[in-house]
Amino acid sequence: MKKTWWKESVVYQIYPRSFNDSNGDGIGDLRGIIEKLDYLKTLGINVIWLSPVYQSPNDDNGYDISDYQAIMAEFGTMVDWEELLAEMHKREMKLIMDLVVNHTSDEHAWFVESRKSKDNRYRDYYIWRPGKDGKEPNNWESSFSGSAWQYDEATGEYFLHLFSKKQPDLNWENEKVREEIYNMMTWWLDKGIDGFRMDVINFISKVPGLPDGDPVPGKKYVSGHKYYMNGPRIHEFLHEMNQEVLSKYDIMTVGEMPGATVEQAKLYTDPERKELNMVFTFEHMDLDSGPNGKWDLRPLKLIDLKENITKWQTGLHGVGWNSLYLNNHDQPRLVSRFGNDKEYRVESAKMLATFLHMLQGTPYIYQGEEIGMTNVRFDSIDDYKDIEILNMYKEKVIEGNEPVEKVMESIYVKGRDNARTPMQWNDSEHAGFTTGKPWIKVNPNYKEINAEQAMADGNSIYHYYRKLIQLRKNHPIIVYGDYKLLDKENEQIFAYLRSYNGERLLVVNNFTADTVEFRMPVGEFTPTSLLISNYEVEANLPSETLTLRPYETRVYFGK
Repeated sequence: MKKTWWKESVVYQIYPRSFNDSNGDGIGDLRGIIEKLDYLKTLGINVIWLSPVYQSPNDDNGYDISDYQAIMAEFGTMVDWEELLAEMHKREMKLIMDLVVNHTSDEHAWFVESRKSKDNRYRDYYIWRPGKDGKEPNNWESSFSGSAWQYDEATGEYFLHLFSKKQPDLNWENEKVREEIYNMMTWWLDKGIDGFRMDVINFISKVPGLPDGDPVPGKKYVSGHKYYMNGPRIHEFLHEMNQEVLSKYDIMTVGEMPGATVEQAKLYTDPERKELNMVFTFEHMDLDSGPNGKWDLRPLKLIDLKENITKWQTGLHGVGWNSLYLNNHDQPRLVSRFGNDKEYRVESAKMLATFLHMLQGTPYIYQGEEIGMTNVRFDSIDDYKDIEILNMYKEKVIEGNEPVEKVMESIYVKGRDNARTPMQWNDSEHAGFTTGKPWIKVNPNYKEINAEQAMADGNSIYHYYRKLIQLRKNHPIIVYGDYKLLDKENEQIFAYLRSYNGERLLVVNNFTADTVEFRMPVGEFTPTSLLISNYEVEANLPSETLTLRPYETRVYFGK
């Protein structure tokens, strides 16, 4: 397996609006990030993925871009951005920028022109269609609820928006669109960035004709996923992007790819095919969703998680590469979702971190994860800012008469604003995030959970993450070793073996609040030393059984 810097890296995702505000306007900014680079250096991360900071009207918090080559005024200036990049590189940290090219903002100059007339030279930069029988061109539902089509009176046609109606989809069939995008990517790479995280990049190729989705009784708009997820020309487009841009730089690329299977991910990430380095899979993020999607809550079964992680670990081994994550700006907090954010917050956060960082792949830490930040329960829907949450609430409560309590519970568990409350730096007002009024409320638990407290406590989640990151740098087996699941049917313990160049690691994780017994894989593994654990552990090495306390994790070296 070829060794590369991005396989050996640990990535930290910054959601700039909520990270650190340097000027007191309640919104995180670029100078705020510069102020905290030493904090990140101490943590040990070597790559920062920065969520969008481009000019945007902010309908979807920056994922609706109106100018790809300008910085949003709320975040600062291009001079601030250039200083941020220089300060990162000075500390030997690399910068990955978000690439959002499935859609733009409807305020982007291209779209402003496109909607003027049917014969405008930018018309074909987007996907326009006449209506059908007085209705939308097809029955696709937007990812943010309602129709994926918006009628535009100026020309009497509809444009496609798979997300917000202020996010029209670009027409990748148009060669000029692709050329403009490649030029823009080259511009950023020439400024010195180290790669791209590509937003819903597997949506860029649509099936010609844009057929109707399969009807669902009682639903006006339905999923059109099979006609735009991993579409017919997706590999052609990504290969072309690689040839025209990516291959000319030593960079890291990761594609956000909802609906991509292991078999598809192999195609996207096989170095021989020259597309991307790795993809974000969503399968493990859907295991606690019922048949009606993410807001339909159901408990996670550990057996399902084991089966899914194992499928990806073994499927991509030796072919492509995994990205490892349990939360991000679109997902709830990992300790609230997969751990126990009450009695065992510290123990379960450390266990989940160990489970993830000991797998094969590149780990991603989302801001605040390293101090064990939790989900939030705002009293009122008025305290929420996320367009997905607000659209869903309107559809289910206001238009659909569903019980408010049930819908709010779904928001508490799965809402994207769980990840977007301000970073908790200390126990001063607004958690030290801002001297002004934060754009979204701070989680009230910031007095107990904050970075200052975590850094002062040698036994904190923060220092545990530091140790995990350092271990990864010291032991190639953690990066490159193969993976084997143990005790497949165990509903409480997720245990696996890693092997590399004659070395072996045993990783054992108790995913429950119970004390449980784990039978050692005698004959397959003999422990020689303890590498890391989240509880104090007796000196003698286990021979036959391990008794694991609630959310206990242990990693042993052995042979």
